[in-house]
Amino acid sequence: MANSPTQRTESHASAAPEPVAAPSAVGASPSHVTLALLQMRCVESREPNVAKALRRIGEAASAGAQIVCLQELFAGHYPCQSEDYTRFSQAEPIPGPTSDALARAAREHGVVVIGSIFERRAPGLYHNTAVIYDADGRLAGMYRKMHIPDDPLYYEKFYFTPGDLGFASFATRYGRLGACVCWDQWYPEAARLTALAGAMVVFYPTAIGWHEHEKAEYGASQHSAWETMMRSHAIANGIFVAAVNRVGIEGKLEFWGASFVADPNGNVLARASHTAEETLLVECNLDQIDVVRTHWPFLRDRRIDAYGDIVNRYLDQGSTEK
Repeated sequence: MANSPTQRTESHASAAPEPVAAPSAVGASPSHVTLALLQMRCVESREPNVAKALRRIGEAASAGAQIVCLQELFAGHYPCQSEDYTRFSQAEPIPGPTSDALARAAREHGVVVIGSIFERRAPGLYHNTAVIYDADGRLAGMYRKMHIPDDPLYYEKFYFTPGDLGFASFATRYGRLGACVCWDQWYPEAARLTALAGAMVVFYPTAIGWHEHEKAEYGASQHSAWETMMRSHAIANGIFVAAVNRVGIEGKLEFWGASFVADPNGNVLARASHTAEETLLVECNLDQIDVVRTHWPFLRDRRIDAYGDIVNRYLDQGSTEK
């Protein structure tokens, strides 16, 4: 079972541990990996946020992290609380200034880095994109957010085109990883396909919070549903799940933090606070995946011959008649 997790905040980083030997080949995973989830409070302008993220990647690496994940769209305030054409100027290509900085940090510190970028793919074509850099700075892969919300204060359909890269896993020095983004976390199909692609850990860079008029009545329930959904992905697929949320008040949203890691049994190994910036360090025993899947063989018992109707939007009355 997983070792006891370690949780440290940014202001209480410990001395660097002994170096961890890398596996001999890309994709050959060690049995234990240490994740770092960087829960940040952001300001409007890009430069201070990126500088903070780079500093904290270095601190996490010094504290023993091997895989570091940032929150959704970490380089600025969450941009989708209104439909504002001027915010498209925040987007950048990949490769671009922010993604290049993450690649350099991965290479300098010998860690895998997962970042979230407002991607300008072409004029008038934008994505909400996760980039995964291996510990040598190589781009291991990209994931473009597939499920795009359009809710009060989350007007993402105005900004982002749905992803077209599918659900995938990416070989890195510290194992095969998957990344989905925020709204994707509510869809079991996304987690299933990412797990079926071989991901041992699925990361969810996230920006979710309470509306100022809803927190008192619905806040606890909303947070519980969010965490429960991802814990269920961990259980159903026999994987580790890591959700990295932002924190702080931006406009009319109070981002609720509470970044966490769940093991393949759905246990929360560590959880950050609702209000503070934190670096959550969590050691995961990847051998637990095989143990759990052997005893709870959900993948073995899937009736893949019977799920054809899942591709329909809805099963209208009479639609399943043969």
